[in-house]
Amino acid sequence: MIKIAPSILAADMLNMGADVQRMIDAGADLLHVDIMDAHFVPNLSYSPALVKALHSRFEIPLDVHLMMDNPEKYADVFCDAGAAYLTVHAEIPADKAELLRRIRARGVKAGLSVKPGTPVEEIRQLLPLCDMVLIMTVEPGFGGQKFQSAMVDKLDKLKAWGYEGLVEMDGGLGMGNIAMLAQHGLDVAVMGTALYRSEDPEKDMRWIHSL
Repeated sequence: MIKIAPSILAADMLNMGADVQRMIDAGADLLHVDIMDAHFVPNLSYSPALVKALHSRFEIPLDVHLMMDNPEKYADVFCDAGAAYLTVHAEIPADKAELLRRIRARGVKAGLSVKPGTPVEEIRQLLPLCDMVLIMTVEPGFGGQKFQSAMVDKLDKLKAWGYEGLVEMDGGLGMGNIAMLAQHGLDVAVMGTALYRSEDPEKDMRWIHSL
């Protein structure tokens, strides 16, 4: 069964709590929280304070994605704030193996993400340290972009290599491509506008869970 992780980037910022609760009531498995530093990606969003507030108010695992140049400086802060999954990028200059081990040592699931232009082969040696691999299917930084179908090859490679952790995709996922991704073995679907703008997100999630 595909796990569904609604992205709060698509939520109404002035009604964040209500939108999050609506997704939980509809059947969400995780809540995806993108943290952007305006350097690694050309956008700025959120802080550990929001993660802490979400963790204290809602009983749903927080899937926190650090789109940052230097996540090693903030990993412990986000662990303390309540992240259940903490994902960093393969493209950062820091020692990724050490960082993934540190996240796991905090009792948090460690994730590694690759941008569309990064071959998944570059992270193969790090897979034993990853509880999740996040394949970006758009250029990270903004919501509402079109899904890049060529990224399915990365999903196929991870499965062919026998990777046993979760494989997650983020960017342009919707009702039109999720069944195809399920056939390729996708584990976690990050979905934004497709769910928040849906007339019946509960019905949509039930269908996705049935795939």
